[in-house]
Amino acid sequence: MVEPGPPALRGGPRDSPTLAQSFLEEELQLNLALQDLDFAEPVSYVYNPLEYAWEPHRDYVTRYCQGPKAVLFLGMNPGPFGMAQTGVPFGEVKHVRDWLAVRGPVTPPSREHPKRPIRGLDCPNSEVSGARFWGFFRALCGHPEVFFRHCFVHNLCPLLFLAASGKNLTPADLPPSRRAHLLGICEGTLRRQVELLGARLVVGIGRFAEQRARRALAGCPGVRVEGLPHPSPRSALANRGWDDVARRRLDELGLLALLTPLGTGQACQ
Repeated sequence: MVEPGPPALRGGPRDSPTLAQSFLEEELQLNLALQDLDFAEPVSYVYNPLEYAWEPHRDYVTRYCQGPKAVLFLGMNPGPFGMAQTGVPFGEVKHVRDWLAVRGPVTPPSREHPKRPIRGLDCPNSEVSGARFWGFFRALCGHPEVFFRHCFVHNLCPLLFLAASGKNLTPADLPPSRRAHLLGICEGTLRRQVELLGARLVVGIGRFAEQRARRALAGCPGVRVEGLPHPSPRSALANRGWDDVARRRLDELGLLALLTPLGTGQACQ
């Protein structure tokens, strides 16, 4: 069972919520829906960084989700040395701290696997996928503001799953019935978040995220779903040079002009 999450966001009764506040409220509601779920073998530990790393996550959303986003890059779920530590999707510590300038305390969950401690922004480990992902966009965009003019990055599922050995498990590794229940809840939240953002293009990072996005958004008019190969070190394609793969794919999708400092193109026409 996932531990109870942070308190709801507070504002005056007549305040109109900002986009960031509305996005965060959706995540708080998702936390409530997920906190009573139980997961059978092979899952032995479940971490939810939207609970214990809420402060840096809120900083990320508040900084970079201030206006509508034409493009949503969608990951599947946290990695043990990425979002699980920092609360940021693909959140390799150095890029989160030094490029995105995200800040905030992290309080480890009460039940940790001894091989997967949570150290927040002090974590000494680097997540390869996150370093590749944010490193590519750092080189391409120069400044975070260039990337986030039109784009945002989010994970479909906020939960990290670990086996008794400490092995990282993805939602694809869950028993089918548990996976269907979990992802059904997450996909409902995704639909509302895509509507909030005004996104017209959702780019699933990895085949599984792309497939789930297609399933979740099939009935959403004006929303297109495409895919981008995952930067995982488990991928032979990514290991041969993910930057080149990503650049070619973004060019095919017509996104490169939106992601350069002088880019003035219109997204997803």
